[in-house]
Amino acid sequence: MSEIDILSFGETMAMLVAEQTGDLAQVMQFHKRIAGADSNVAIGLSRLGFKVAWLSRVGNDSLGRFVVDTLQNEGLDCRHVAVDPLHPTGFQFKSREETGNDPQVEYFRKGSAASHLSVDALKPALLQARHLHATGIPPALSEATRALSFELMTQMRKAGRSVSFDPNLRPALWSSQQQMIREINALAALADWVLPGLNEGRLLTGLDDPADIAAFYLDQGAEAVAIKLGADGAYFRTRMDQGFIAAVPVDKVVDTVGAGDGFAVGMISALLENLSFPEAVRRGNWIGSRAVQSRGDMEGLPTRAELTTRSIA
Repeated sequence: MSEIDILSFGETMAMLVAEQTGDLAQVMQFHKRIAGADSNVAIGLSRLGFKVAWLSRVGNDSLGRFVVDTLQNEGLDCRHVAVDPLHPTGFQFKSREETGNDPQVEYFRKGSAASHLSVDALKPALLQARHLHATGIPPALSEATRALSFELMTQMRKAGRSVSFDPNLRPALWSSQQQMIREINALAALADWVLPGLNEGRLLTGLDDPADIAAFYLDQGAEAVAIKLGADGAYFRTRMDQGFIAAVPVDKVVDTVGAGDGFAVGMISALLENLSFPEAVRRGNWIGSRAVQSRGDMEGLPTRAELTTRSIA
């Protein structure tokens, strides 16, 4: 039996979060954290007790050491995080918002160490994981990371492992919208569970209704699709069932970043525990609701004890 429950890969950046509201140019104090949708999900699954391996690259610099230390403290297996002697660790600045609006984020990741992650990093032990979670961010970083995304998803699917895919669109990282749509849909065709947001699904498929968007990916080979609808909850469709699951009410939206990652954590964890798809969506909605009520990208992701206390399936 594999030592790894879940394999995830991509770029973890250092993140400097403003301590005061206002234009980033005027802020003088920042708090250092980490950021990255792929590693957010990995951390969330680790907090729920899964053994998670993280495949990535960091620079031979202080930010890279900070990233790896933080991931290891969250319980991730970082044996497959390479230290790149030539390229730096990516980082970002993030504004502080008090109104529930999306924060301002400025990225410094072009040519980063993680963008040089390639198929050369694949080791047989990684392919023994029970599940692979992938997003549309690594394939946007470079041709090398795109090739790795296709290879990993193809190999895991061939091996009979389950594969989840969150498009996580980053248009600014692609040379054109047409390329983004083409490549992301090709990757989605390699996944068992596809987890787009409604606006992402509309852009990727040219369709408007959640049911039609889900049908598009089922026709491509997915077993199930869950479409995030924000405050309206989520729509799901499998080959046997479909429906809407209401959102979990929140008292105050503090930070919208990480809500989709929380949803993915809930979905993947529940499905790997053999819960039904509707139950998985409910858990995804609940963890997503925690994420938006917490400052930071991953701070709201629950532990197993917190999940159990909440008595959410």
